[in-house]
Amino acid sequence: MRFLKFFIKFVLLPVAVICIVLYFASWRVFSQDITYGVSFSKLHADELGVDWKAAYQAALYDLDIKHFRLSAHWPMIEPRDDAFSFEEMDYQISEAEKAGADVILAVGLRTPGWPECHRPEWTLDMERSVLQEKQLSYVREVVNRYKDSPALKYWQVENEAFLHFATQYCEDIDVDFFKKEIALVKELDPAHPIMITDSGEFGRWYKAYRLGDVFATSQYLYVWYNPFGPIRYPIGPGLFTLKRNLMEWFFGEKPAILSELGLEPWLSKPIKDASLEEQFALMNEERFDEAIRFGRKTSFTEQYLWGVEWWYYLKEKHNRPEIWEKARGLYYQNP
Repeated sequence: MRFLKFFIKFVLLPVAVICIVLYFASWRVFSQDITYGVSFSKLHADELGVDWKAAYQAALYDLDIKHFRLSAHWPMIEPRDDAFSFEEMDYQISEAEKAGADVILAVGLRTPGWPECHRPEWTLDMERSVLQEKQLSYVREVVNRYKDSPALKYWQVENEAFLHFATQYCEDIDVDFFKKEIALVKELDPAHPIMITDSGEFGRWYKAYRLGDVFATSQYLYVWYNPFGPIRYPIGPGLFTLKRNLMEWFFGEKPAILSELGLEPWLSKPIKDASLEEQFALMNEERFDEAIRFGRKTSFTEQYLWGVEWWYYLKEKHNRPEIWEKARGLYYQNP
């Protein structure tokens, strides 16, 4: 009897768990027919010191990208209280329309790009309840302005809202307010699905998965992780397939995409403050190819690459077009 208990506990159960994990990690048939898009941020182009309009035009017409994730960063949209400025966002949306490209448009306090919480300076001393009302007002203005654009594909509300990290002005998510924000976007524009994102490596996914019409996640291989410095996450693509299959098993199928495939150097300081040697030590042609191969082995057939502003910066500021040209091959093969 003791032997039987030992066998069940230390042999049979572990084998059963391994079999279940392998099942969930492998039931989906992988597809190599991947549609590639890109995340683009005017603020990131400014940070790198490149002409953001020229970078955006190059992405549209030189790389011929047809799928964009753009961000209506709150400080850009409302630089002063009740003083809205849509010039930069209007340009991005109208140029996408002209080029026949589609757009996922992110709104909220947490929008793509470090430090994630893009908060206007005039809100910094506000109480949370007042801040939230101002935030809803800004979201309302953005949704009403762009909901009829033929380029609009999805709304993204907040970015990786359930991922906790310490950064200035970035509090943990108020879930009730987050749901209120999502409900507002649905009320203003019932025609377009809402995409909710979560971290690929650390996110538990289920909260974000349940809230949105579309689920999206990120994938980074090489990162700067304090206190160790630059590391490669010790993960494989099966992790992403496993997590997605579990979400579908428990909560049902829905569209799911890779919204942020990291293809620029992750540093402990702004990229422009690092030498080219430091930049290429963390992201280069070989690692670009590695990340693309990794992405192909996940279950996501729609993938938005992260780093186009850096690729352009290398080409224009340093006469290093190699990664730009690698990306060209992806987009021309996958229109």
